[in-house]
Amino acid sequence: MAKKIKQYSEAELIKLFGLERLKGNDQHPLMAEWTGVTTALNIGEQYLFDEISKNLLEQIDGWNEEMLKMNFISPVLILGHIRETKQYKTYYESVIEATVEGYFLKVRADMMIAKGILEIPETPYFYCQEYKKRKDPRGDVFGQLIEALLISKENNKNGKPQYGCTVWGKDWEFFVLENKTYCISKGYDSTDKDDLLQIIAILRKFKEILETRLLD
Repeated sequence: MAKKIKQYSEAELIKLFGLERLKGNDQHPLMAEWTGVTTALNIGEQYLFDEISKNLLEQIDGWNEEMLKMNFISPVLILGHIRETKQYKTYYESVIEATVEGYFLKVRADMMIAKGILEIPETPYFYCQEYKKRKDPRGDVFGQLIEALLISKENNKNGKPQYGCTVWGKDWEFFVLENKTYCISKGYDSTDKDDLLQIIAILRKFKEILETRLLD
């Protein structure tokens, strides 16, 4: 019988790895830079924005996780200019693992942006863990995202910060991990049009950060 892999909670990871948790957009310089942005939509983007915003308000209560991903998260990523290039692509439901400071970590990443070869991701840059409901029987979504960031940090071995986000139904929160410190942004309610536009601005800013600082 295969050995069951322990899924750590956020609190357990803080204790195991001596992490420092910061909360708020202005509590870490990388988070302040990343989230302190604005953007504008062109006519075509505004039409898509209005359609997905309306669809979210009307349908989210009936969506399961896959429906949320296909009907909402995917078009938001398009508006955020997160598209595949020769240097990186998006991967879904990929299992990643590493031994970090003597502890074996293994998680299934709902979505990640990484450099890779065909279906095999090699250098991850961004993770998104998403759930239909805020409380989920499968575990601690913050813990799973932090595990993914720690695994990426260990495997990349380049000393660069790690970025990610959680999507819990309509609520988005962004993460930065640098060394032993991680920062969680304020929450953004995607059913609020101003917050949704800010989510798109933050994703567009990440694309800039990725292409100017994180790529090898």
